[in-house]
Amino acid sequence: MIQATPSAPAEPSSWFGRFLDSDVWASFKRSKLTMAAAFLTVLFLAAAVSAGFLAPQDPFDPAQLDLLNSRLPPLWDAEGQSPFVFGTDEQGRDIFSAILYGLRISLAVGFLGVAFSATLGITLGLLAGYFGGTVDAIIMRVADVQLTFPAILIALLVDGVVKSVLGGQLDAATTLAVLVFSIGLSFWVQYARTVRGSVMVEKNKDYIAAARLIGLPAPVIMFRHVLPNVLGPVLVIATINLALAIITEATLSFLGTGMPETMPSLGTLIRIGNNYLFSGEWWIVAFPGVALALLVLSINLLGDWLRDALNPRLR
Repeated sequence: MIQATPSAPAEPSSWFGRFLDSDVWASFKRSKLTMAAAFLTVLFLAAAVSAGFLAPQDPFDPAQLDLLNSRLPPLWDAEGQSPFVFGTDEQGRDIFSAILYGLRISLAVGFLGVAFSATLGITLGLLAGYFGGTVDAIIMRVADVQLTFPAILIALLVDGVVKSVLGGQLDAATTLAVLVFSIGLSFWVQYARTVRGSVMVEKNKDYIAAARLIGLPAPVIMFRHVLPNVLGPVLVIATINLALAIITEATLSFLGTGMPETMPSLGTLIRIGNNYLFSGEWWIVAFPGVALALLVLSINLLGDWLRDALNPRLR
């Protein structure tokens, strides 16, 4: 009797099914620390998105603030009052609500800053790597000069120049746009250098020669054929730079050049609380500081895992 040969398991048809069968997902499930970091990151994102439903108070609305509730300690303290779980600041603003809304600002600046810097860096890296010659020399020399300065100094310089051009007093929306612009200009170099190196390898392969042979224009070749093959390292850089962008925004806000007190980010809340640290109101600075530290730590852990998971030498 002829026995039927067992058929190979069917390959998942959807991209989600292929992802669940991939080495990246297997690596994620093996790392309990990475799973905890992912859970914490998703928790922060969900809290920021749901701030309007979770927060007992809108800290950006002066009509909801009461100076009689200023500097109340956390709820578990003998002098704490409901619903101020983490206490209040000098304006009677609920610290828990301020953290939730501050997360929105910090994450918005972080994501927009990374998107801007990645777009700028990827574009310049593609141009430098694909065309080479004078274009490559100009872009890379500008990148080399910028690398001689710390990113925070570049952000402070750009922030100061833009504010001096637009005027000293800016509204919250304009300030947020200035922060995104200054942070984006501070981190584009890493994307450009990484993409340039990958493009210099990819452009000599046969599929690029075939694309040139059939007459495809350079922009189509760069963005449709080369770019998808160099996005792996870019994704890792973007994840790590998200944490750096959030820290940079917090630093600028702590130094007084970031978001105003009427629409505070986590950095602004830390700057406000620092003024009352030695007067006994420790909760005003402690809880925003812990939230910022946990957010940045979780994103950094995800970035470190992603770097190792996408590195074929470490599989």
